[in-house]
Amino acid sequence: MVTIESLSFAFVKHQPLFDGLSLKLETGNTYGLFGLNGAGKTTLLNHISGMLFPAEGSCKILGTSSRKRTPEILSELFVLPEQFDLPPLTAMVYSDIHAPFYPRFDREYLFSTLQEMEVDSKKKLTDLSYGQRKKFLIAFALASNARLLLMDEPTNGLDIPSKSQFRKIMAAADHTGRCTVISTHQVRDLEAMIDNITVLNNGKIIFQQGVGAISDKLSFEKIPEGDNRFVLYAEEIFGGKFAILPKKEGGKETQIDLELLFNGIIQKSDVINHQFGET
Repeated sequence: MVTIESLSFAFVKHQPLFDGLSLKLETGNTYGLFGLNGAGKTTLLNHISGMLFPAEGSCKILGTSSRKRTPEILSELFVLPEQFDLPPLTAMVYSDIHAPFYPRFDREYLFSTLQEMEVDSKKKLTDLSYGQRKKFLIAFALASNARLLLMDEPTNGLDIPSKSQFRKIMAAADHTGRCTVISTHQVRDLEAMIDNITVLNNGKIIFQQGVGAISDKLSFEKIPEGDNRFVLYAEEIFGGKFAILPKKEGGKETQIDLELLFNGIIQKSDVINHQFGET
């Protein structure tokens, strides 16, 4: 779906944000794009969508350079930005105007999802709260049935019940023919929602693995003080440590803790990647 090769980019001359970044994203997967604030997650999404151009290298969607922004590519791409403005229109009028850009747009799905997310579709969008407006855009994004969906910090501005609604809607959606990229620094909001984890740091992709591979290679355990097993990364907790350990062959599968894994990758990427045969 998306192929990025040797991408370099800088907002300020001689201060590259990306330096030879390469990445492949496949259809049928939901990627969590993680990184510290300022790591370039939004900038990377803007390159994928063709809103920014690389100084060197290439970014392609379905084999076509994203910078061309052809109608064929744009009809298969939906971007949910972190910051947005909506016009003073009802959901019905908005969809009448924008749905024709997406050949597989599902109007019935849009309004059933708005109802499920408790968004009043009869009100003008500008009369809704920020969280309600964001839920409208999430519903519209999924209803577009675009093959590439880029979501930048989709849970920002949502209260706890709305985050639960978001996770439920995303889990129930059909992702078979779609590639979804969800960029966030709030890693816990994506637990049980993604099947691939991608971490961006210092202008490069420093980790990219599927959830299945992570479960096969790593164990996430609370270990008591005095436990001398070799750990890949650990954080102190009351009475011991919460640790990432190499999973023994035939060992019991443990639940992935995304926050612990992210912290481990940021601080000890070489150690973590070594478990996957990466250097």
